[in-house]
Amino acid sequence: MDLLSAYINEPSHLSITIDLLVFSQIIKHLRNIVKIYFIFSRPTFYRIYKNKSVEHFSVVPYVATLLNCILWVLYGMPFVKPNSTLIVTINGAGTVIELLYIFIYLLFSNGSRRIKALLLLFIDITFIAVVAGIILSIFKSHERRTLIIGIICIVFCILMYASPLSIMKRVIRTKSAEYMPLYLSIAYFFNGLCWTTYSLIHLDVNLTIPNAIELLFAIVQLLLHAIYNKSTKRQSNEGKSEVALSEVNVTH
Repeated sequence: MDLLSAYINEPSHLSITIDLLVFSQIIKHLRNIVKIYFIFSRPTFYRIYKNKSVEHFSVVPYVATLLNCILWVLYGMPFVKPNSTLIVTINGAGTVIELLYIFIYLLFSNGSRRIKALLLLFIDITFIAVVAGIILSIFKSHERRTLIIGIICIVFCILMYASPLSIMKRVIRTKSAEYMPLYLSIAYFFNGLCWTTYSLIHLDVNLTIPNAIELLFAIVQLLLHAIYNKSTKRQSNEGKSEVALSEVNVTH
């Protein structure tokens, strides 16, 4: 007990112990958040599968999220920013899941929507290949690679989190949040909150800026859900009533 007390009472040892405990808790919560964040899109794609149509759902947020995930995987690679396993594993899982969602979207879209999705996917892949090639061939130090990739990640994170702006505009115009899923907004909120906390503890400004912006956009989306909650339900019920009435008319 004396040895344990002496170890804990040593300032440097106590600091390391606290840091490790905090870090382990953050890792645990971040792993849970990534499950929520990516899996929460499933109801949208189940609806697409059930109706065999993408309706008015946009592919842009999913393509933007895919690009964001791949960029962060690149950022966390050992030849860019060593000892960033958590960033690579979480965003690697996100990359696989987003590819699956985009595949489902392509399967049940047609015409201009499918062409747009394929074009955006091609742009994603081309951009990543060009960025990786330039970074590896021109910049030799980890510091320079981290700086450049970090700046690119910040820019595209901001674009990704701004991509739902068109949907938010539609929500305000129609006074209905039907095509801005609440569960996805909640996932954005907790994802932004956890990653912002993680980045502040590790003093990584490249993570802090985009995730703080994500948190802000998520709060705005949640406010829109609160404001238009009643009108969304009313419009949804009216739509169901119209469908039921049309079925009755056809029967007669």
